[in-house]
Amino acid sequence: MRSVWSGNLAFGLVSIPVKLGSAVSSHKIGFRQIHLTDSGRVRYQKTCELDGQVLSTSDIGRAFETPDQLVEVTDAELQSLPLPTAKTIEVSGFLELSSVDTMQFDAPYFLAPASPAANKPYVLMRDALARTGKAAVGKFAMRNSEHLALVLARDDVLLLQTLRWPDELNSPAEAAPRGNVKITDSELRLADTLIEALGEADLEEYHDEYAQAVEALVAAKLEGAEPPTARREGGGQVVDLMAALQASVDQARGGERGGGRGRGEGGDGGEGDEAYGGDAEEEESADATVHELKSSGRKKAPAKKAPAKKRGGGASEGAKTSGSKAAASKKTAAKKSAAKKAPAKKAAPRRRTG
Repeated sequence: MRSVWSGNLAFGLVSIPVKLGSAVSSHKIGFRQIHLTDSGRVRYQKTCELDGQVLSTSDIGRAFETPDQLVEVTDAELQSLPLPTAKTIEVSGFLELSSVDTMQFDAPYFLAPASPAANKPYVLMRDALARTGKAAVGKFAMRNSEHLALVLARDDVLLLQTLRWPDELNSPAEAAPRGNVKITDSELRLADTLIEALGEADLEEYHDEYAQAVEALVAAKLEGAEPPTARREGGGQVVDLMAALQASVDQARGGERGGGRGRGEGGDGGEGDEAYGGDAEEEESADATVHELKSSGRKKAPAKKAPAKKRGGGASEGAKTSGSKAAASKKTAAKKSAAKKAPAKKAAPRRRTG
């Protein structure tokens, strides 16, 4: 573990020599700036704004800016500040970890014993914090700043979690929705159902897909292959909140209700059917509950009648029946037409007898 700070962890009259090392690492993708014309790397040079002189590290100092002037402050002056936290993490109290606002959490560090002689008091404090379920509160100075910190037991080590100062937390008032927003009980129940349907999240299953995509892009360019491209999604449809919640619940349950439409899809098959990878014909044959989208503005398409099942003689018998009916209808129509066209016969006059 690379040490970024060393000093003592003061626990009452017990002083534990410790060293601080980062508990996390970053796999953030880093890019270099290049000159597009010849791919040369772009370098930055520090220059003095007064005379334009290019400066080296030994030529650069630091200063505190006041409204009127810059006051130079040297490294030696900072190191000699009368701060008890410069080399000591002084534990001043304890609290429940659940009582700390999560907005205050900053960066985690591992605390490790700095020497074999520190092992016993280190383990003593670790086990005491684990037994009580408490976190120790203290301060220490590092990198020209004083930090508020929690020290807690985590597995076999002591973890130091730096905190933001309480006055560094901004008010959430500006982020809150404006106006009076009303949520119905039905919407809340559906939201609860969706939370239950989605289930518990396992953070171990999450990974950085952006970093993997960039690596795949670079590998493809090195091999002269076609770089992978994003699949373009269609624009989202505006549906009412209840319909969107119900569709989300159906999707989270694996399409067990309503045949499994895609998220945000208003119907009409297509991509919504492919989202589940199932057989559309099998889903349609099963019993399904249909939920109408009140605000979708779509008219339902007339249902198609299923073809009658064939029995006995099959197609030939059906063809004979339909043929005889068609012939009879043609004869009837011909007789009616002939009756209209034929002139009416005059009645013969009666003969007188006698």
